Amino acid sequence: MKFGVVLAAGVALLAVASCGEANKPALAPITAAEVNGEAIIAADQRPGVWLSHGRTYSEQRFSPLKQITTENVTGLGLAWTSDLDTNRGMEATPIVVDGVMYLTSAWSVAYAYNAKTGERLWKFDPEVDKARGVSACCDVVNRGVAIWEGLIFLGTIDGRLIAIDAKTGEKKWEQVTVDQSKPYTITGAPRVVKGKVIIGNGGAELGVRGYISAYDAKTGEMAWRFYMTPNPNKQPDNAASDKFFADIGNASWGDNGEWTETGGGGTSWDGMAYDPELDIFYVGVGNGSPWNQRLRDPSGKDNLLLSS
Repeated sequence: MKFGVVLAAGVALLAVASCGEANKPALAPITAAEVNGEAIIAADQRPGVWLSHGRTYSEQRFSPLKQITTENVTGLGLAWTSDLDTNRGMEATPIVVDGVMYLTSAWSVAYAYNAKTGERLWKFDPEVDKARGVSACCDVVNRGVAIWEGLIFLGTIDGRLIAIDAKTGEKKWEQVTVDQSKPYTITGAPRVVKGKVIIGNGGAELGVRGYISAYDAKTGEMAWRFYMTPNPNKQPDNAASDKFFADIGNASWGDNGEWTETGGGGTSWDGMAYDPELDIFYVGVGNGSPWNQRLRDPSGKDNLLLSS
């Protein structure tokens, strides 16, 4: 597969100083090592970079760049292409900082490119067992990486979270975030908030219990986990979600049904945002497992937190 970048857009990636908000001064360029929460919050003052999956913590994907207009759009042309060594699906949103573009392709392979010239700087292949593809409902795609203080974070289709040196492409740490004996997948991009790398998972179509986990960006140590469906025995998990399910969640599920065997679904495979003013992290939660509620939970209750 090949992808291209139009010339005017490639130039715009580096045209940082001219497009700051009218009421805020443009900030100096930053390196990958300088990307942190403050930098992401101030993204509008560096409009030529893309520091988080949705550009900002609000995930609205709006670009304040103004170089491309209705008057000059017809003059855009191809700047460069690169062969990504696969003919499978590609759904990644690139991260761009300090003139480098970080992106992913099928099978969770990550790349770094010179955003202006198209020169490949490095390639990282997590060497996913291709047999894991049967657990992916919608192809072995990957939606991108996160960056924080010089590290690139990658979720893999077999459920790993990997930290990669942004300069060299070398692995720094790795954590298995799921029970790999079950049909879990990761296709979503990680998010990083306050030094914690937050990652969800997929697999509700095939029968898993959804959750999100947070890991220390420097060490890889797990900080917390929040489940989106109850423990099958409605007992505590020693997780951040315990109080919610004890207070509200458990009562929204019956005691019988296939959910007690499948886990109930509710995976958070992407769709996240953060409000730094309120210090609230928002997460979209997917479908139940199985889909049919009469099979999943004959009680007909609300089944929190599915599809919320």
